[in-house]
Amino acid sequence: MEFKDYYSALGIDRTASDDEVRKAYRKLARKYHPDVSTEADAEQRMRDINEAKDVLGDKEKRAAYDALADRVARGGSPEGDFRPPPGWDEGFEFHRGPRQGPADHADFSDFFSSLFGEAERRGAARQNFRARGEDHHAAIEITLEDALSGAEREITLRAQTIDAQGHPQWTNRTLSVKIPPGVHPGQFIRLAGQGMPGHGGEPAGDLYLEVRIAPHKLYRVEERDLYMTLPVTPTEAALGAQVQVPTPTGGVVEVTVPRNARSGLKLRLKGRGLAGKTPGDLYLLLDIALPPADGDEARKAYEQLAQATSSFHPRQHLGV
Repeated sequence: MEFKDYYSALGIDRTASDDEVRKAYRKLARKYHPDVSTEADAEQRMRDINEAKDVLGDKEKRAAYDALADRVARGGSPEGDFRPPPGWDEGFEFHRGPRQGPADHADFSDFFSSLFGEAERRGAARQNFRARGEDHHAAIEITLEDALSGAEREITLRAQTIDAQGHPQWTNRTLSVKIPPGVHPGQFIRLAGQGMPGHGGEPAGDLYLEVRIAPHKLYRVEERDLYMTLPVTPTEAALGAQVQVPTPTGGVVEVTVPRNARSGLKLRLKGRGLAGKTPGDLYLLLDIALPPADGDEARKAYEQLAQATSSFHPRQHLGV
């Protein structure tokens, strides 16, 4: 059994504050939770992260762990067949944190059990344990149409539960989710009471769903703003024109393409993005689409254009 570096597991320094420990845990939990992550080792990483948070998020456990780490460092490398020295935990009393239940640690490492397992069993036996359930995080992918108008959808998630023998197991559960209009990528939808169950009569935790919007054939989403590529002909770009544009809500508007417009020019339609206290905008990115020279008339027109614009040198700034 090897000595485990819980600070490395969370990617923080030993001097990290309690708030930095919590932030590091939440960031990694969103990345490696099996409901969200596509990493092959997501479940193992999640167990390691939970274990590190359990120790470093508890003042007594963290103090005892730091004292043991110092003791091990003075005695040589912690690698190899590590065993906690007798009396290492003298003067410390371990207890479970405010969101941990009696079976939370069933799949933690042997290293954790050798340090805190027996001590926690003694502590749990001395108290009538009560704790609110742990919050959980997952991801939900919705369509742009759902984000624009709101919807109610059923989702299936993998959740960790505890069986009758106290062992953790993964099960599927289906939930009905109300998607409010104007929800944007990165926003969280809170489902009260859908996290881990509480203990001793305390309420369950909450489930937080991180919103992701599926790619759309026309629009790209950036926070509350939408972007669309708008093809225009060379003559529309050169001479200016009125063109029709579809809107995300299904209507059609007419916009003005200014004279001498260039590819990449951005036109703004205010308030045509996602709804909100300050609605987002719809941005149109002009893209000049060249007609193919696949016929005599088209080639002749291009030749006439070349003659008429012979003084135009688009590569002059290159020095050639």
